Amino acid sequence: MVDIKASPLGKDVATHIEYDIFGRQVKDYLPIPQSSTGNGAIISSPLGNASSIYGAEKIYSEKVLENSPLDRIQQQIQVGNDWTTKPVKFDYDTNIAEEVIKYTTSTYWENNATRSSIEYGGTYGIGQLYKNTITDEDGNKTIEFKNSRGQILLIRKVLNTNENVDIYYVYNEYDQLAWVIPPLLSKKRTWDLADQQALAYEYRYDGRGRMALKKLPGKDWEHMVYDKQDRLVMVQDGIMGASKQWLFTKYDIFGRVAYTGIYTSSQAYGASGRAAEQALVDAAGNNNVILSPTLSFTMNGMGVYYVASTGYPNVITQLLSVNYYDTYPGYSFNPSFPSTIQGESVLTDTYNLGKSTKGMPVMSLVKNIEDHNWTKNYTYYDTKGRVIGGHSIHPFGGYTRTESKLDFAGVVQKTVTRHKRLSTDTEKVITENFTYDAQNRMLTHTHQIDSNPIEVLTQNKYNELSQLESKKVGGPVGTVNPLQQIDYKYNIRGWMTQINDPSNLGTDLFGYKINYNQVEGLEIPNTDYTDLKVKAKYNGNIAEVSWKTLTEENEPLKRYGYVYDSLNRLSAGFYQKQGMETAKEYFEKLDYDLNGNITRLKRSAGLIAGNTVATAIDNLKYDYSGNRLTKVTDEQQNTTGYPYLATPYTMNYDVNGNLINHMDKGISSIQYNFLNLPQQVTQSSGITKYTYRADGVKWKKLFGDLETNYLDGFQYKSTYLIESWNGQGTFIPDPNEIPEMKLRIIPTSEGYYDALLNHYIYNYTDHLGNVRLSYTDTNKDGVIQPRQYDITQCGRILCNTIWLPGEIVESNTYYPFGRLHNYTATTQNAYQYKYNGKELQETGMYDYGARFYMPDIGRWGVMDPLAEKTRRWTPYVYAGDNPMRFIDPDGRTWGDPKDEQGLTKNVNNRITDLNKSNAKIQAKIDKGGLSDKQLAKLNTQLADNNTMLGSMNQSLTDIKTIADAKETFYLTGPSQDNGTHGVVKATGKDGKERINIEGTGTALHLHEIRHVGQSYEAGGMKFNSKGQLKTSAKSFSEGRAVEVEAYKTGYSYDTNSYPIPVKSVNEINEENLMNIKTSDGTQVYKALDVKDK
Repeated sequence: MVDIKASPLGKDVATHIEYDIFGRQVKDYLPIPQSSTGNGAIISSPLGNASSIYGAEKIYSEKVLENSPLDRIQQQIQVGNDWTTKPVKFDYDTNIAEEVIKYTTSTYWENNATRSSIEYGGTYGIGQLYKNTITDEDGNKTIEFKNSRGQILLIRKVLNTNENVDIYYVYNEYDQLAWVIPPLLSKKRTWDLADQQALAYEYRYDGRGRMALKKLPGKDWEHMVYDKQDRLVMVQDGIMGASKQWLFTKYDIFGRVAYTGIYTSSQAYGASGRAAEQALVDAAGNNNVILSPTLSFTMNGMGVYYVASTGYPNVITQLLSVNYYDTYPGYSFNPSFPSTIQGESVLTDTYNLGKSTKGMPVMSLVKNIEDHNWTKNYTYYDTKGRVIGGHSIHPFGGYTRTESKLDFAGVVQKTVTRHKRLSTDTEKVITENFTYDAQNRMLTHTHQIDSNPIEVLTQNKYNELSQLESKKVGGPVGTVNPLQQIDYKYNIRGWMTQINDPSNLGTDLFGYKINYNQVEGLEIPNTDYTDLKVKAKYNGNIAEVSWKTLTEENEPLKRYGYVYDSLNRLSAGFYQKQGMETAKEYFEKLDYDLNGNITRLKRSAGLIAGNTVATAIDNLKYDYSGNRLTKVTDEQQNTTGYPYLATPYTMNYDVNGNLINHMDKGISSIQYNFLNLPQQVTQSSGITKYTYRADGVKWKKLFGDLETNYLDGFQYKSTYLIESWNGQGTFIPDPNEIPEMKLRIIPTSEGYYDALLNHYIYNYTDHLGNVRLSYTDTNKDGVIQPRQYDITQCGRILCNTIWLPGEIVESNTYYPFGRLHNYTATTQNAYQYKYNGKELQETGMYDYGARFYMPDIGRWGVMDPLAEKTRRWTPYVYAGDNPMRFIDPDGRTWGDPKDEQGLTKNVNNRITDLNKSNAKIQAKIDKGGLSDKQLAKLNTQLADNNTMLGSMNQSLTDIKTIADAKETFYLTGPSQDNGTHGVVKATGKDGKERINIEGTGTALHLHEIRHVGQSYEAGGMKFNSKGQLKTSAKSFSEGRAVEVEAYKTGYSYDTNSYPIPVKSVNEINEENLMNIKTSDGTQVYKALDVKDK
């Protein structure tokens, strides 16, 4: 396969394809940029240029397949010489005696829902289960046991030769998942009610197979109510239930969310109350709200254009959000509708040339949780239906208005952001321009505030593999030299290995190196733990990181070496400073229980001058009730680490599993809103109050009398304008001054603009997004002075030597789980974003958006809102206990959790419908009296339904695969003007990489998700130079087969989704696939209409 002129130098990029004698592709080559371009002509020697790109590295991965018609994979050997002897192994077997526990259920009907009791039923007999074992490159084993129906019953991780980590899945008599038994509980085999409530997952279903109640470990029951269209109408957790409150959602006739809010029921919290509410919703009929041409009702200070009496519940307590589609409602506060944006006509709700905003979201209103102020959001489109503008009116009365200029392909060329906090403020205008190469790789990004000089944020250069090779950062347009040039290196696997060269910094302020499969430091850095050895890793875990900065004269190289257990959990992080490698500084050592809860954490401080060994500051013993941390005892008895108390306090939780106090650290109370976000934190140093919108976005913080506002990235803060610097990184405010609200931070892709000091601040971040070093060109001379320095200023009579701080704004170093070693700053620092790029709070916690993280004890204080995605782990685990490899972007893996939740709900609803259809068909067959023709027809319908059920169950697997992946996915519309859909790698507005799954509806999204699943099954996703997902197929015939499978998936959800009329899913085949054509008659899959050689 040849990508024409796809390399940064405009050369062809060839991907060599090689087959075995049976026509199976067992070698998968890396793409090879050629030395020239042939404009798509056949390349006779596609591997000829490989050595100039990859050197002597092995550039293909290979599969060892089973010698049987099943073609099952036995080994997967990755690219790279060092991985030749480190394959991933796959073994297929059946269970042996006494290997797998057999749990049984007895299900009965209670309060219009299933209730399944669980019992220990011995063990499965020999050969009753399929047993599939995967051994990764480092010898870590995962074993999966399935029954004959394909249901996973047990996933086993091998911890050591004597102990396994087992998670069991237990199904009721209707093949519904009724229980999940995590490792801590499964080890007990039998348990009491307290253990069950603290550690198990339990699920109950209504008569239509919809999940009606669920019990997560350590959390009270959650209740769900649906309408007759199987849409989730109301949800209730334990805290809301205590007030008889429900969160409700009302839908329009197209199933779109019209508005949400809180409803107060007359029914008591519990299963019977849920059943009573379900009966009321059932009686509501179609349960659709109706759009009104005039305001229908007003609540919480907001008028609504939906008829109040439609949709259940009829009487509501509080309105939280309102969404409008198709046409812009006529509110008096609406801004003037723009006729053009960046020279492009704006699409209106009036048909013009067959186009309008019909079917598109146009406006949303979101109330604050803590008061009755609203944020009003408007979305504007061009005549191609692409978003080109937005307008958001803040509760303070100001606004943020965005404009985007797109090219023909929809790539952003320019953005303009206009912003005010108050309606009386002067408007801030942020202008950003972007340039790209022929393959839409970003080359330059400039930034301008008002009429200030234009700043070059980045100038990017790519190697021939399209990897970012270097980035020039900072400086006004037209300057020859940037403030910093950042150089990147990668290994043969494509993993980043270097940010600058820490062993040879030159003028680079920061250098950082990542070692995976090599170790340069000591294998045993700490002789207190000789069994904990730093070793090369081949499965993606990081063995070492090394770094160096210019903040100190002759600063030594520093390093962390990492040790992992067989579950890939971090056992220790050993710090080593050049020349003092055995000083035992800044290390963390951890022990865990089977659920991944930390049971002990040991930590040391930095070396004190004159000593040769650092002081141990923490030896923390953790006590639990289930997964809830109840007490931390510092057996080191050192007050400089975690607060030492001779008698530590007990930590308490509410019924949703939220930590409500932490007296060891002076936090006497934490109050939460209905989104389980902290609303008020009372601690010895003061009270912190947070204000959120109903969608969970934080927009105000009040710490004592100091206020911070968060408005679309713009950050305002109570500011003292008269301050004196003490020379040690701290500014002391004048006690007689009253602080004023000032704009402090304007975020950029490379850091931020300090609006008080009128400086661009640039951040060096590591591979985790940790802010390691920040700098600014204070004197505008184009050169960063890293350390404090003296200058001589001469007047008419005298010359004075003046001491000035360096231009490094701050420098940070972190323990493995995020606690700061130290903190230095040389300016007023309103910017408190540090570990993972998250904001450090006055409590010492980090705000990740969905939850607050406690780096001193390495866990969250709130349960994972998506705990069911990773049931093997405690709901309080941070980054799977592997914080050097993973981050938790905001407590959720998908870019928008509603994408995953909505898809899962839609697929489950479709499965329910198909099961009902099968039940009706089977009832007709069982009744008898059918002719042969009638019987054959019903059996065909059963076969078709079962095929579609298989596709829908595969979709659920694919959705979970994506949810568990390290990449961030978004569901989007088509990016191309012709409506072509696909899976595309892109860059979000925050500068972070994302993967867009394109489609115009659920069926097409599921079609593309199947392609993602196929790619993971084939070893992982690969993208072409345009960012488009490459097919997982290895031949033309396989290419046709994977497309047929994807279309069957879409058809299984929506039988009208296939472009060619067919009567059943089994009629979709390669022949009619080749007949799919565009509106102009072009064959869509012409490239696949070729016989295999």
